[in-house]
This record gives sequence, C-alpha cells and structure tokens, in this order.
Amino acid sequence: MKLFPMDIHTCASARATELPGATLTHPFGPDWDVFKVRGKVFLLLTAATGRPQAILKVEPLDAEALRSEHAFITPGYHMNKRHWVSVHPDPRLTPQLLTELVTDSYRLVVEKLPRSQRPINPSDFGSP
Repeated sequence: MKLFPMDIHTCASARATELPGATLTHPFGPDWDVFKVRGKVFLLLTAATGRPQAILKVEPLDAEALRSEHAFITPGYHMNKRHWVSVHPDPRLTPQLLTELVTDSYRLVVEKLPRSQRPINPSDFGSP
C-alpha cells in the first residue's frame, strides 16, 4: 500500500497515538500537530511549507543514510539537521517505513528520559 499526499499525517498520527505516554499538543498553533512523550517532542506534523511533512528525530548516521537513499527525506524543517529529518509524501513512501520512523523517533526520545519517567523500556520496545 502506498501513501497519497494527505495520508502522511494520518499514518504518522495513527502510529504516534498508539505509543505509550504519547500526547498530542499544538504549541505552535493549529497548523502544527506536535506529539510528545513526557513533554519531549518526537514527531511534528505540518503543511506550513505548502505540502505535508512529518518531522522526526533520528540518529545522525541514520539521517545521512535515509537522506541519501530516499529523495522524499530531507533535513528536518526548523530543527537540528543532524538529528531530525522531514518526510514528504511520495509514491515510494510506504506506511511501513513511516511507521518505523515514528517508532524509532519515539524510542530515541524515551531513551533520553530519566528511567523513572520512561513509559516503556526502550531496549525492549519493538517495532510495529
């Protein structure tokens, strides 16, 4: 199954809401869906640039690999370019890839939380 332009937000949002402790906020206004875990951002959804995008946290080496492998993945919009990527709608983008990126972003953020605040053990938490 391929994603169509407006489905990127639906797919990413569906996965984010399944994750333990995830909350949806709108700190930048109604044009930005910002998903957080324990107050820390792991996913931003917007079409502020004129087209939908999902902005996700990634390991720096993974960010480089993803950007070189997929034209629809670019440096994170208004974020640290080493640690964040933007994913744009594209016929080659699969729901599986997007779901995996959302899960990995969540896991990276949870790993940085104090152990007492973690809603899950990140090393035991599997992909969808």
